[in-house]
Amino acid sequence: MNIVEREFLPVFLGSDINTYSMSRAFYEQYGVKSIVIGKFNIGPSCNSRIIDFRAVPDIRRPEGFLRTIGGLTHEFSGKKIILMGCGDDYVELIIRNRSKLGADIITPYVDEELMDSLMTKLKFYQMCDQHDINYPGTFIYDRSMKDDFSLPFGFPVILKPSNGIKYWQHEFPTQHKVYKIDHAERLKSVISEIYEAGYDDQLIIQDFIPGDDSQLRVMICYSGRDKKVKLMSLAHVMLEEHTPHGLGNTAVLTNEYNAELSGMLRRFLENVGYTGYSTFDVKYDHRDGRFKILEVNLRQGRSNYYVTGAGNNLAKYVVEDYIYEKEQQLEIANARNLWSVIPLKVAFRYVKGETNIEQMRQLVKEKKVIHPLFLKGDNKLRRMLFLYKSHMSHYFKFRKYMD
Repeated sequence: MNIVEREFLPVFLGSDINTYSMSRAFYEQYGVKSIVIGKFNIGPSCNSRIIDFRAVPDIRRPEGFLRTIGGLTHEFSGKKIILMGCGDDYVELIIRNRSKLGADIITPYVDEELMDSLMTKLKFYQMCDQHDINYPGTFIYDRSMKDDFSLPFGFPVILKPSNGIKYWQHEFPTQHKVYKIDHAERLKSVISEIYEAGYDDQLIIQDFIPGDDSQLRVMICYSGRDKKVKLMSLAHVMLEEHTPHGLGNTAVLTNEYNAELSGMLRRFLENVGYTGYSTFDVKYDHRDGRFKILEVNLRQGRSNYYVTGAGNNLAKYVVEDYIYEKEQQLEIANARNLWSVIPLKVAFRYVKGETNIEQMRQLVKEKKVIHPLFLKGDNKLRRMLFLYKSHMSHYFKFRKYMD
């Protein structure tokens, strides 16, 4: 594979599909090899020809993070380092420690105050109220309430932590990313499990918006240093993963366009003074005909290659903004494509709705299909064995959790 030396070096923290998707974007746009740093030698970014993967067991600790990034500034003296987190905990780590990083480290993120407001769901929903952003009916649960509370809506409900970073710091065997709960006794039981594991922040209980996975949308945006939105790319989720830890992770989606939703989120981002990548999880509520925001991530989402693969390479926006200082105008992506991280046979079996299936068939016929992890030439044996095993495991996972 043809690797080119540039005046900049992309560095990604994490080890999952997100890190590979962004590294692939930088390789395809600039021919550059990225560095990916994770806790262990696992995941799709290991043994890649376009990635220098480095395992640093204490990378999530401030001392390990600062030592590692400081070492990179010496190793690659004279280069600008574009440092990006591919998980919420890494984004927080970068933002809280950016003042201790060298002048050659580019961190395309909001400031600490805005991060705290957006990453805590209670504060985020308060901001939504201020900016006329629709979101599901919400009840904020505090531990002090114990069992003495009543919901302003009926079951089923969605339960999730207000502070996702704290939540994942206290793991327990039955832990889910989000919970769909059908009755009060189950709700009380799960709340007890969460707090007994050590989590001590608030919980979010929301009205469940009816509909299957295909009612979901994902919007990935890039906002420049001037705090103006430069890119908006919407995708229609066809299917999510349904394992306990994977629930909420997109498995299949198609690109689409919606002017009203794009306008609403653009106004929000520019009004709050946002900078960098953002990802909104959205669900359409057929009861009132509105799109409702479920949450926002202060980074590109794990499915981000749907943007690059359809023609809007995500690497370009941050490089032109911070390295080449080019003026960029707003681009709203509208190319059609099918993005999938599972075998298409599995996708066609579990995606619901004949319209959705027909759309997928048409995109397959037009050869507009992308899998973010399979790049021609990136075929070291150990990596391909890992990908094959992971890819085929979806037959078992979907059969177990959806049949």
